[in-house]
Amino acid sequence: MFRTNKQSTNSSLSEVADLNSSLTPPKALPKKRVDLLKPVRQWLDQIEITDQSLARFLSKIIPGQCPFERDLKLFGHLVLHIPPLCKLNPLYDQLASLRFRALCYLVDHCGEDIQFYA
Repeated sequence: MFRTNKQSTNSSLSEVADLNSSLTPPKALPKKRVDLLKPVRQWLDQIEITDQSLARFLSKIIPGQCPFERDLKLFGHLVLHIPPLCKLNPLYDQLASLRFRALCYLVDHCGEDIQFYA
């Protein structure tokens, strides 16, 4: 009689486990994020600097430091610090890389001193 109770307990536990597994929701499919700027990023990364005038233009137009960082002072005391906002630009890394490649071209291929662009 003890075996029967044990068998019935095991069968009822397996029924509960089966029921529980059928009630769990299926795993959600991973969400695919659509990156609308990916083609622009790839295009910027693929630009090759082969012209001295293009390299100079890019080095002048793309800032070396974030132009938005500011310290507001009143009577010599810091009142407000505005942090650099460049990282909010989704193309910041690609533009910084493009400027770096332009500066490298000017140094390596043209022999220019790039202190002017700093």
